[in-house]
Amino acid sequence: MPAPKVLDYANVNVRARVTERQTLDMENTTEFKKGVTASSQPMNGSGLKILIVHTRWNLPIVEALVKGTKDKLKAFNVKEENIVTQAVPGSYELPFACSKFMEVSSYDAVIAIGVLIKGSTMHFEYICDAVSHGLMRVQLDKGIPVIFGVLTCLTEHQALHRAGIAPGDDHGHNHGEDWGAAAVEMALLKYRSQ
Repeated sequence: MPAPKVLDYANVNVRARVTERQTLDMENTTEFKKGVTASSQPMNGSGLKILIVHTRWNLPIVEALVKGTKDKLKAFNVKEENIVTQAVPGSYELPFACSKFMEVSSYDAVIAIGVLIKGSTMHFEYICDAVSHGLMRVQLDKGIPVIFGVLTCLTEHQALHRAGIAPGDDHGHNHGEDWGAAAVEMALLKYRSQ
């Protein structure tokens, strides 16, 4: 059996081991576009009320993500007055804040937005794990979609790129747009399944 082939992914400090059989032949692939494809369901959010809870940590990046999220919500006809925005200090506070804000008012979906960038300690891993599990728990406990809009990046450049504000020719893609679309789709799914 041949030795595993090691693939080197650009800008990531990770090496993946795969066998020759598992390796994709990208030269023969016609086209691959990373990301979610558009929903086949109608996406009219005109009757929805959406809560955005965002962090103030890494605020310039967060602000770009919030703008992308709001722009996409409005593109799906969510009314400006039905988009409620609240801020908390950091990502660790997102699950508690989302839960409490959901008790005060009724929302069709919640989008939790934050940016975590790996430093030189294990702090990053602990926060990422706690936030992802906490937000999932809030979603399941409350029965309301909570969109995971927390970037978990290895470098500042990755975060800037995922907010669509990276320097240079390739500014990247604002993932806030994806989260806005996901919030509308999941809120509508909630009503279709009732």
